[in-house]
Amino acid sequence: MASRLRLAVTRLHRRLRQQTAGGLTQSQASALASIAKLGSPTLGALAACESVRPPSMTRIVGALEELGYVSRVIDSTDRRVARVTISREGVRVLDHNRSVKNAFLAQQLRRMAPEERQSLGDLTVLLERLIARDEP
Repeated sequence: MASRLRLAVTRLHRRLRQQTAGGLTQSQASALASIAKLGSPTLGALAACESVRPPSMTRIVGALEELGYVSRVIDSTDRRVARVTISREGVRVLDHNRSVKNAFLAQQLRRMAPEERQSLGDLTVLLERLIARDEP
């Protein structure tokens, strides 16, 4: 069961990653979502959150800056530290990408019988519980 669940979740994740808009790479989209969630993280905190090395995060943030989705702001308490903030356009692209992914899932769900959708809803509750056990 564990193997089948892992494979199904992995394949669903791959299909959802393919549903993107705005020309973002997966790394850029993930970093943009983390910036929105964290508020105004430092590059180091963002790199740690995304599990990438700081030089890689610097390149990702640089690309997002060029697209106008984020900006770097000098920390008011420590001028040696730069924080990354999401722009209005970044929020718009992030929201649009989420809408595209949700629309894809909604379309797939419409193809299912009502009983299957109910079973999937029940499974979603169980998956949320499974994930919550790993969170601090």
